Amino acid sequence: MNTRAKRLAIPLGGAVAASALLGASLSTTAEAAPDRKTRVLAASQSKAKAVAGRWTSARLKSATRYTSGAAASGKFKVSKKASADGGAGRIGPTSQSAPSGGRSKNVNLPRTIGRVFFEVGGKAYYCSATSVHGQFRNLVATAGHCVYNTEANRPVDNFVFIPGYYQGKAPWGIYVGAQYHTHYDFDVYEDYDRDYAFVNVYNGVKREGNKWVDIGRLGDNVGGQGFAWNQPIGKKSFVFGYPTGSHPDGDRPYTGETPKFCYGQTYAGPAVPEFKVEEHVAIKCAFTPGSSGGPFLLQYSSAKRTGYLNGVVSLVIDSDGNQRFDRTTTPYFDGETASIYKYASNRWTGSLLRR
Repeated sequence: MNTRAKRLAIPLGGAVAASALLGASLSTTAEAAPDRKTRVLAASQSKAKAVAGRWTSARLKSATRYTSGAAASGKFKVSKKASADGGAGRIGPTSQSAPSGGRSKNVNLPRTIGRVFFEVGGKAYYCSATSVHGQFRNLVATAGHCVYNTEANRPVDNFVFIPGYYQGKAPWGIYVGAQYHTHYDFDVYEDYDRDYAFVNVYNGVKREGNKWVDIGRLGDNVGGQGFAWNQPIGKKSFVFGYPTGSHPDGDRPYTGETPKFCYGQTYAGPAVPEFKVEEHVAIKCAFTPGSSGGPFLLQYSSAKRTGYLNGVVSLVIDSDGNQRFDRTTTPYFDGETASIYKYASNRWTGSLLRR
């Protein structure tokens, strides 16, 4: 992927913000890697605790799927085939012994998937996401547009991840976002060929009476998917998410309360100029908005409920103009993606409750 050439061709569309490294607290530092942007979500324990408190069951139920930068319709040219920028690599899943994630048709659903909830302009929204392996078992992968508001050129507010979400319930706790890491080109140029994000979250919390209780690290509670990069296009993949919205013709086949999946072979997807997409990877899939950020998983084992994260849902597309979404696309995960992932996977967070 010729990132530098795209940067020169695309006018500046976003604000540049100082990045942050996470220690005992989140302090602003100079940007260390030219292809990574790091931004703070909740920089202290007290702020994180306040974020968790906002997401009552009623507030969760009031959230709507995030459709800003999530869908496109029309007849599109085929994008350039994304290519590896180095050797292929994989990092294995986090081992875990969490409860079942349920079933959809004949497939055991991953325990790692859930919804991310956040606010834009005070309104509650959600996307899909998954826990992914990290050194400190505190890492979530989702779409870049689910953490960074491209219209306001700033991060979303009050971000949390709820694995296994169902009807306002958080069966494995609420995990408040501490900081996220995106590609420079998404943050600054709003280039959807880099529409992914890795979020470090604090330990999960649950309410017991009037008290918050720390329930431990995300990866210990639900596990984490592996990670793969520079993989050849054309492999079979599962895609999971919480599709909710209607098709352009108004039909609404999904409730959004339970995860769904698609399965098929990836290929070079449509080029979508509206989102600066030139090198997306696609799968035939009728997902609707709400699925943004859901994982593309290679070598998914239904028995183990794990595979290798090799993409996240970026766009749902009506590719032939018949008012029905028929394609789901992801950015290609290359060596630059791996570099951002590896940086994020080594950031510590800890508890949001004072000890």
